[in-house]
Amino acid sequence: MEAKQQKKRHYFDPADLAKFGNITEFQEQMGKKFFEWYGEVFKEGALSQREKALIALAVAHTVQCPYCIDAYTSDCLEKGADEEQMMEAVHVAAAIKGGATLAFSIQMMNQVKEMTF
Repeated sequence: MEAKQQKKRHYFDPADLAKFGNITEFQEQMGKKFFEWYGEVFKEGALSQREKALIALAVAHTVQCPYCIDAYTSDCLEKGADEEQMMEAVHVAAAIKGGATLAFSIQMMNQVKEMTF
């Protein structure tokens, strides 16, 4: 019996990032509204486009989106951010996420105190 070769699939395929524009395929109206809103959000405003790209890169790490990490790493570099600024933004995001995790420990400590005192 001949062994079948299976194409190995991964949850993250960098080639899929280029397909992001296809999100309108199954729901055109909402997809178009998303892209309109998304475009407005990233326009120059009170924050520069470079600052917004750094924020997006940091958030991408906290939500652990490999597509966003790739996209906003490129975007940050294209908008003039350097490696040190990008890593600092990631550390800020990590500190906030870590702090938020620890803040929820109050709930655990309250429960322990209720059950043991």
